[in-house]
Amino acid sequence: MNRIEEIIKYFPTNIYNILLYTLQQNEQISTTIQEIRIRANKPIILKLRQADILIEYIVTQAEILQILEKICNNSIYAYKNQICEGFITIKGGHRVGITGTAVTENNEIINLKYITSLNFRIAREVFNCSNKILGQIINKEENTIYTTLIVSPPGKGKTTILRDAIRRISNGIEEMNFKGKTCGVVDERGEIAAMYMGIPQNDIGIRTDVIENTTKAKGMKMLIRSMAPEIIACDEIGSKEDIQAIRRSYNIRC
Repeated sequence: MNRIEEIIKYFPTNIYNILLYTLQQNEQISTTIQEIRIRANKPIILKLRQADILIEYIVTQAEILQILEKICNNSIYAYKNQICEGFITIKGGHRVGITGTAVTENNEIINLKYITSLNFRIAREVFNCSNKILGQIINKEENTIYTTLIVSPPGKGKTTILRDAIRRISNGIEEMNFKGKTCGVVDERGEIAAMYMGIPQNDIGIRTDVIENTTKAKGMKMLIRSMAPEIIACDEIGSKEDIQAIRRSYNIRC
């Protein structure tokens, strides 16, 4: 089963058949598709790398609920925490973004009701895409890595490169005479390892331990105390709290 088939199996029969037919008519879609966007009372949009494909099928809110129930194994309540974060990671590492009417309490989102949109983001691993930057990351003299920050505009592959770099650092890099390192990953939003029922869906190396669904501060602290990582990696540094967590972890390890 390819990655697109992993996703469309969650759709009701009508939508499944339409998507399957569309994919069969154009084989290039499977290799270039990035997202499947489903909105209540709107057509389906397939977002490709260079263009969008509009499918003239009007999705009902009932169908959206059917999709969500299937994603949640018919137990939406069990996925409440993930839904409140705005996404669910499904088998294969694909991420389903969710929007609707937020229910708040003490300025915190405690639930989403009247779900109106789903965005299936197709996960893809690009092996060895980090090769060009490994020479700048690796400290050959000490057989470790330099403290590294990967920066780029949105959608340019930061997480993909980070994931592959973790994999190679964890496994070891024979051509650089680099021995594999114990890596700890704080996967706060589930985009690096893409855990599904506790199992990483992406290849992040043989010496990598992952903690997900927690803040960077808590995750780093737990990893340092329990797994003694030589390398710590995280994604999407965007707040003062994230920076403080990195600084504290660096000081603890030093």
